Amino acid sequence: MCNPIVTYLRWRSYLAQQRSVAAPVGDPVWTDRSQLDYHSKFVTLTTDSMERCLQQLRVLLVLNRHQEGSARRGLIVSGPPGTGKSTTLVEMARSFELKYRRQHPDRADTLPVAFLGIPPSYTPKTLVTALARFLCLPVHDGMTETTITNAVCAVLCERGTRIVFIDDVHLLNTRTRPGADTSDQLKALAERIPATFVLAGVDVETAPLLTGPRGAQLAARFKVLRSLPLLNGTGKQKQEWRELLRDVESALRLNRHRAGTLERHADYIHLLTGGVMASLSQLVREAAICAVLDGSQAITKRSLSKVILDVQATKGSRASRRHTES
Repeated sequence: MCNPIVTYLRWRSYLAQQRSVAAPVGDPVWTDRSQLDYHSKFVTLTTDSMERCLQQLRVLLVLNRHQEGSARRGLIVSGPPGTGKSTTLVEMARSFELKYRRQHPDRADTLPVAFLGIPPSYTPKTLVTALARFLCLPVHDGMTETTITNAVCAVLCERGTRIVFIDDVHLLNTRTRPGADTSDQLKALAERIPATFVLAGVDVETAPLLTGPRGAQLAARFKVLRSLPLLNGTGKQKQEWRELLRDVESALRLNRHRAGTLERHADYIHLLTGGVMASLSQLVREAAICAVLDGSQAITKRSLSKVILDVQATKGSRASRRHTES
């Protein structure tokens, strides 16, 4: 999907897209072009980890309902790259806002959720400027950090924002002056805006964000949920992995694909991807696109083996092969 987090207008446009079940295989709607478009977008892969995050968010919203300032608690979604942290944020936001809109159809002017990505060259001012951009607030070079911050906080409070999602928080290095100042700005926003804050980043537990005196303040207010690759060792893990592959395969729209192929090669697919959601999504989508382009209209073990995955997955697969052979 295109990134819905840049502005609230794009987020609302993303929310307006209906998620309906695709037409069955063999339906006249499926041309080569429509198959390529469909498998390029494909479906969102959901895991137990994502469900746990959704459940924790529901609990925190109730817990924070009557809390003020620093008493509010937050959630950090942490894990290795490619394990679905950003997707989890988007799905949590989508689930919450759609439910809110159904329950409050008369509150069209509210802004239930807000998104913020930590800018690569961060300062307290660029942090609130990014949030202002999401809110579509006009910002010019002459505006001070305080002016932008006050405007952002005023809009979020007036529009009844309930959740603020912040991605890429692992970029914040509190051991540097800009990082420490930006961390203070984040803490101030969490105290001024009566909302639940949900953060996401790569292995945040060991990142500088939660270290030192400033990090200790954040660590005391946030719980961490790990988003990890799916394993394939125990019986339960194998079952969960195969259930996911069945869900993925049911979403394919290829005329000659044999049902059960992905599950039959579950161990091989796990070897290729390491159970990482981003790698699995790339593997299946690319194999499906190739199946349309070459006319085979089916995914096989051979076609899966021809997909060149990301560097992380490739290195992991090679290491697993060496371990198995040794």
